[in-house]
Amino acid sequence: MKRLFTKIFNYALEVASRPRAIYFLFLHSFFESWFFIPIPPDVVLVPMTLSKPKKAWFYAGITLLGSVLGSCIGFAIGFFALDYALELFTALGLQSTYIQAMDWFSTWGVGVVFVAGISIVPYWLFTITAGAMDLNFVFFVTAAVASRGIRFYLVAWAAYFGGEKGMPAIRRNIDRLGWLLLILFVLFVVYKSL
Repeated sequence: MKRLFTKIFNYALEVASRPRAIYFLFLHSFFESWFFIPIPPDVVLVPMTLSKPKKAWFYAGITLLGSVLGSCIGFAIGFFALDYALELFTALGLQSTYIQAMDWFSTWGVGVVFVAGISIVPYWLFTITAGAMDLNFVFFVTAAVASRGIRFYLVAWAAYFGGEKGMPAIRRNIDRLGWLLLILFVLFVVYKSL
């Protein structure tokens, strides 16, 4: 348990160097855009970029493609299967978050998708809510491409340019950062369940 996140990081680097890792990257970013997956695609994108820096932009593009296609599935779920979405939000204790997202969409429209796509909020909740709110689909896709593109290409850029130089710092701090993120996630879940 002491070096848990170091072991996970080393394993991720090893898996990332395999030829079929791009399929996992694509599927992870695809599902994360419309289904509850607490680990963002960046966590897969970074080790892949670190393992093969020359493919950084290709990996960012694969992540973007999967995420945008997944965003369209999320939109369709909200538009065509709202009852399923509401059951999912209820099961996860996210009814109040869903209502808040609806209020934001009423005020800011498709701009909410742009902000959600760049930030670390549960993006899938916003893709489903966008469909439920019957936003303009073309604007929705445009916001998804722009926001997710900015995010994933910036992450790939940072991993590409800081990778080799930053690897000692990553290895030195990965366990502290991992435990901190895990504690914050648990606190978030506990807070939402109150």
